[in-house]
Amino acid sequence: MMNSKFNRSVRTAPFLIGVALAALTAAPGMAQTTTVDPASEDGAGEEIVVSGYRRSIEEAIDMKRVTVGFSDSIVATDIADFPEQNLSEALQRVPGVTIERDKGLGTRVNVRGLPTEFTFVFINKLATASGSGGRDVEFDIFASELIQSVTVQKSPTAADEEGGIAGSVSIRTARPFDNPGLRLVGSAEGAYNSISEKIDPSFSVLASNTFGDFGVLVSVAKQQRTNRTDSNSGINFRPIARWTDRAGTTYRNQAIAVLQRDAGVTFTDAMKNKIVFLDKVGDRVYQNDQDRLGLSGSIQYKPSSSFSLAFDAFVGSYDTTEDEYDAAAYSASSNSTLETIHAYDDKTLSDAGIIVLRDVSYTNTQHEFLSKEYINETDYRQFGGELNWETGNWTINALGGYSGAEKTLDYANLKHVAYAPSRSRYTENGGETIPSSNPRTIDMYNAPDAYLFEAYETTREQIKDDKYAAQVDVSYGFASSILKRLNFGGRYTNKSNERQYGEEKIQGPTRGSTAYVNTRTLGASPLTDVTDIVGGKAYQARDLSWAQISNDYARDFFRPAGFVTPFADANYAKVKEETIAGYAMADFQFDIAVPVFVNLGGRYLRTTIHSEGFHQVQNPDGTTGLTPTPVSSEGRYEKFLPSFNAHAELTESLLLRAAASQTLIRPALTDLAYKRTASYSSFRYTDGNPGLKPTYADQWEVGVEKYLGRGGILSASYFWKKIKGVVQSQLTGVVPDVTVYNANGTVNGVYDFDVYQPVNAEGSYKVSGVELNAVIPFGMFAEWADGFGINANATFLDSSLTGESSLDIPTSPIGLSDNAYNATVFYDKGPLSLRLSYNRRGKYVERIERNMYPVYRDAYGQFDFAASYQLTRNVRVEVQGINVGNAKTTGYTMDPSFPTTYELSGSRISLGIRAQL
Repeated sequence: MMNSKFNRSVRTAPFLIGVALAALTAAPGMAQTTTVDPASEDGAGEEIVVSGYRRSIEEAIDMKRVTVGFSDSIVATDIADFPEQNLSEALQRVPGVTIERDKGLGTRVNVRGLPTEFTFVFINKLATASGSGGRDVEFDIFASELIQSVTVQKSPTAADEEGGIAGSVSIRTARPFDNPGLRLVGSAEGAYNSISEKIDPSFSVLASNTFGDFGVLVSVAKQQRTNRTDSNSGINFRPIARWTDRAGTTYRNQAIAVLQRDAGVTFTDAMKNKIVFLDKVGDRVYQNDQDRLGLSGSIQYKPSSSFSLAFDAFVGSYDTTEDEYDAAAYSASSNSTLETIHAYDDKTLSDAGIIVLRDVSYTNTQHEFLSKEYINETDYRQFGGELNWETGNWTINALGGYSGAEKTLDYANLKHVAYAPSRSRYTENGGETIPSSNPRTIDMYNAPDAYLFEAYETTREQIKDDKYAAQVDVSYGFASSILKRLNFGGRYTNKSNERQYGEEKIQGPTRGSTAYVNTRTLGASPLTDVTDIVGGKAYQARDLSWAQISNDYARDFFRPAGFVTPFADANYAKVKEETIAGYAMADFQFDIAVPVFVNLGGRYLRTTIHSEGFHQVQNPDGTTGLTPTPVSSEGRYEKFLPSFNAHAELTESLLLRAAASQTLIRPALTDLAYKRTASYSSFRYTDGNPGLKPTYADQWEVGVEKYLGRGGILSASYFWKKIKGVVQSQLTGVVPDVTVYNANGTVNGVYDFDVYQPVNAEGSYKVSGVELNAVIPFGMFAEWADGFGINANATFLDSSLTGESSLDIPTSPIGLSDNAYNATVFYDKGPLSLRLSYNRRGKYVERIERNMYPVYRDAYGQFDFAASYQLTRNVRVEVQGINVGNAKTTGYTMDPSFPTTYELSGSRISLGIRAQL
């Protein structure tokens, strides 16, 4: 049964249909025109000329109407018709789709509020690799200008490759016979970021021509982007167990005494995770420089409408360098404890029994200046061929191809540390660290000689993602029977993920040196104000300024000549997955008072998994230490997945649609790998689990679609999913007596390390929701309003699943938003096109801190606009704005009064020109 919040949301639906919520398509198209016969649209009016954005909407609605199941699409009539920063931001305007943002940039896609890994993505009908190692695809690597159309399919058929519990995202690149003849399209723009104050160039070119039965298309898109994000964040809960678990120490005794003296709390071990303080308060400046290059090409042979043979290629690169300059205070340092509690809160989270120490002075806070550099280089490629052949009553479709990605991650962190008493407390938007009353305290932002060099930490990771697929589909059509078509086929897929990883700390004057350089201070290196290093405006998150070492200087000075972080055998892992599937479908068409169409089918699949890697075992000769030992595992599972899709034409313009199916999503390949990662600050190991099984879902949906004249639609649907075997991180063991060392080689302590693994949780949970969509051209009400319209949608969700908190704190599933709204108001007529869009995603659980405290990302809403004017038949100028209201990204732990994230990424304004021949 739905909760009251969900019911209230549903009651607001009639109002929302008429006023707001987002676009089915993404951007103004070229000012192409299509003449529509007014007699076909309510039989009245003069000739209507439909162009640009309106034309794209009509194409998307046409695609929705003819699709067998529930789906929505966005269409780019030409290259560069998506104005967003990448493909994920274009998709956010599809009903039921929300996106995850990272420092102001859209990254991954959520369908119907479910986690990103529940969405299956393919390009030109082939599963897509992006180097993430998971099932989710990092959409920010793709240049949106190369995409012809994207369809989000929400109810599968038996012929679809299994893999999307939330839905499947089908991306299609352009082919020459999409628009026969010669086409040359080019665009160029400059984009300005309001914080970095830099102008970034981008351009795209498409050339296509058909020569009788042959056609060739080539397109290229190049984009550079600089984005700065200022953030007062990292303010998270840390349990008092940090000190009280250290039996017999002065740290434990003083923490207990201060709790009694300043808060009146008599401590017991049962309270060790219910009394929390600010673990780390940080001010950060991120500078992210991106270089994206994409190329697509297609060769097509099409002698008739019944035969087509195409070869498609889609390749590119996405390179980013992110500099992070971080000034932080780590209250929970091992040699510190409580000194004075200035303020505490035992009311706000009393239902969970949690006491929050809001404002505390600590005896020896670990202050850190961190200059971090993240280099990410991703190369992706996809090659595929497709045959479509109709001969008599037979239709034969065949495809095959390869998708691969290679990602190299290079990380460096120059760390200087100062230990001194200080005071950390919550502020309205985040947190701050200030001097305490202790005479040894420091002003952490202005004491460079108090900071000592601790380490220059480096890691290097290389991921190879490869996917091969082949499919044959054969169908036979019947001319005069209720049975209209029989369809059968098979598919083979082979996927592998290989990971190499290494890390090394530089702490001495030469590589491998045991000498600890603890006399070099932060002040011994050249210091520059962080905003002068990255450029742009003053720090936006607070009225604050500080100086650090630039990453360019750190890389040049602290790395020995020829330094490369070595890979370690112990960190190697590889997973290979093979699937063979066969399916059959039947299409039925008959009348029961009204015309009814039914698609019924089933898919059988068999999957085998091979996982290999290393486990650390005690040295066989009895000496101290661990030796990496090769291990491998084999797994297998089989499943039959039925599907049902149907629609009834209640009237010529009113459709009733229904669907039901079983589907699955396989576990991430990285979760299947033999590997162990350690978090020494959390006293935890995280292992892979080669024995994971897929997550399954039973689902059904029913909806109604009213097709209006002039390219309008009203639709509503109700969907329900029962999800079983969801993958969750759980405590599966304990490794006793692990020695933890400080950076200078001294012993921090000996601790028991918890072992967490991804496992298939027992039981099931349900997700249900309502999805509403309205495209209303105002010209259907009055001729003077022709060109104006609204494109809006909303999704409301309810879930029975609670989060993974070991304290049994009820939360929504990680990543699930209860609601999402999108709206676009547009004017598109003649040479002028205007669009103002608003998209909003409700709050959601971002993570469960230490598997105990749910951390929320606040609801986020953003305004975008686009305007274009057709100067001549072949030339158009465009102005676009992204996040024009400078919306901030915020988050909190359990309650908004305990903020964790306060980030500002600014707005982005671009001016461009586009030409077509």
